[in-house]
Amino acid sequence: MNLLLNVLVSTLAVLITAKLLKGVSVDGFYTAAAVSIVLGAVNSVLAPLLIALTLPLNVLTLGLCTFGITAVLVQLVAAMVPGFRVANFWWALGFGLILGIVNSALHAMAGG
Repeated sequence: MNLLLNVLVSTLAVLITAKLLKGVSVDGFYTAAAVSIVLGAVNSVLAPLLIALTLPLNVLTLGLCTFGITAVLVQLVAAMVPGFRVANFWWALGFGLILGIVNSALHAMAGG
């Protein structure tokens, strides 16, 4: 039940974030659910690997490289999920940042 609530909250966060940004579009609820599931899987598997591989660059940039990794992962998800479109790298960066904020706020309101 907790997993289902997390997916629903993350889906709502994707929908809200896509409405806030002109350069990002989601076709509907099921597409947003697919985006939240695929983005969660990509962030669980690929993000730690990419952060470990770019550790020296991440240290030199004081962690700013992590934002670039997030944007690249959002673009990867956009390439994988039909109906989810991101205009360019900068919109992907903004989507990743705002999605994190919205997702945190919604999870806090949901009691998680």
